[in-house]
This record gives sequence, structure tokens and C-alpha cells, in this order.
Amino acid sequence: QVEFVESGGGSVQPGGSLRLSCAASGTNFNIYAMDWYRQAPGKERELVARITRDGVRNYADSVKGRFTISRDNDKSTVYLQMISLKPEDTAVYYCKAGYYSGSDWFPLNDYWGQGTQVTVSS
Repeated sequence: QVEFVESGGGSVQPGGSLRLSCAASGTNFNIYAMDWYRQAPGKERELVARITRDGVRNYADSVKGRFTISRDNDKSTVYLQMISLKPEDTAVYYCKAGYYSGSDWFPLNDYWGQGTQVTVSS
């Protein structure tokens, strides 16, 4: 069974940094694109960053220049390095696998893990 376990969240002050990890099991990790999503209370889940199986990266405008997504296929793990954190970055962060068919992206499945909480406040 496919499982994704997020970790690395915590509470930091504005301007601080965190490095999130997402460890995958039960799937051929290296053939999938990997996403980081986040969801704040009362808000919809939003896509934050994506890295394709070939290492191409894309970011939401709100985090561009501050967040870096990377992957280690040998460890079946995707990372999200976050710097210059802002209070509006406060959310539960989730990872998700997907794949491209032509130019279209599809999720591996509809499963969401527990996520990891990021809190940015004074």
C-alpha cells in the first residue's frame, strides 16, 4: 500500500526557516512527480511546489524565491526547504504523488497523509 509520511514542521518566528521531508513507501517513487500542498484553517488546499521525475521545479507565486523543492530518489524522499517564513505560510503541509500524461497531470491516488504543521508567529 502506498504511504506518504510528512515531517519536519514546527513553530518558528517570521523570517525563520524549516525543512520539510516526505518519505514515500509502497510505490516506485522515482517515476512520479511530487507535490507539496498546504491548507490553512478555513481555506482551500493549495499547491505550493512541484518537482517532476526529471527534476523540473515549479512554485506558487506566493512562495517563489523563498521555498525550494528537491528530491532524493535513492531515499524515496521529497523535501521542501523554506526560508524567510511569513505568518501567511502557517498551514498543514502535505505531499502528493502524480504523473503526466502528455501535458496533463493526474494524482497517483486520492489519498492524503497526516501532513505536518507549520506555524509562523511572533
